[in-house]
Amino acid sequence: MRAIDRLDKAPSDVVHRQLVEDAGLTAAQAELCLALAEIRSSDNSFVGAVRALGVTHELLDLGLDELAAVIDGCASISGVTVEADLRIARGLDYYTGTVFETRMSGYEDLGSVCSGGRYDSLASDGKTTYPGVGISLGITRLLIPLLQDGVIAGSRPVPSAVLVALPDEDARAACDEIAQRLRARGIATEVAATAQKVGKQIRYAERRGIPFVWFPAAGPDGADAVKDIRSGEQVDADASSWLPPPADLHPKVVTGPMKESST
Repeated sequence: MRAIDRLDKAPSDVVHRQLVEDAGLTAAQAELCLALAEIRSSDNSFVGAVRALGVTHELLDLGLDELAAVIDGCASISGVTVEADLRIARGLDYYTGTVFETRMSGYEDLGSVCSGGRYDSLASDGKTTYPGVGISLGITRLLIPLLQDGVIAGSRPVPSAVLVALPDEDARAACDEIAQRLRARGIATEVAATAQKVGKQIRYAERRGIPFVWFPAAGPDGADAVKDIRSGEQVDADASSWLPPPADLHPKVVTGPMKESST
């Protein structure tokens, strides 16, 4: 099974040699294993191709019936291609039924980005054993190439919606307290790292894509003020009640053009 699993990375003659030398198969058995691994279809034609190899066993019959049921059940799903691929060999021995791997169209070289399988004994309460299907999804493996190709992106580089400007180092504790009050209400906030001129702190927010800059005690009668640095509008604000527009509260995923080979 481990040798067959290398077919995506090693030529068939290398895998054939491993089946003979490491797994102890005869040359004829190794050839049958490789022939089985070449069978792949999006319909039930794989059943006849497997039977044509001349192997008979009641467990094989059961497996073919179950896999055919999976393919039939997925036939109406749109937007994805579901295939019976007889070379898939998961590395874990607790699967007791169909196993699967998922590849992204246009990014097949990444290999599987989501995989798993059927367990007859997924969980037990001591009296009853429960079956199930387990899935493992590689978020980083999935997202990094899409981000690199510009297929998806964030609406801003950082989650922060507000930068609390720092007038001077003596005001840091007060600025930290403002940030904590905003964060407690679900508004992602950061405090300027250093006390610089106001213009430099605004430009820092612009570079990071932060839409609002908070100025402590900058309004009439010493009230705080917040500025939308895109429009230039500045209003008095209270950290206990002010909210940004809903569209600015959290960054969003934006999509770009897909690669030509993707679906």
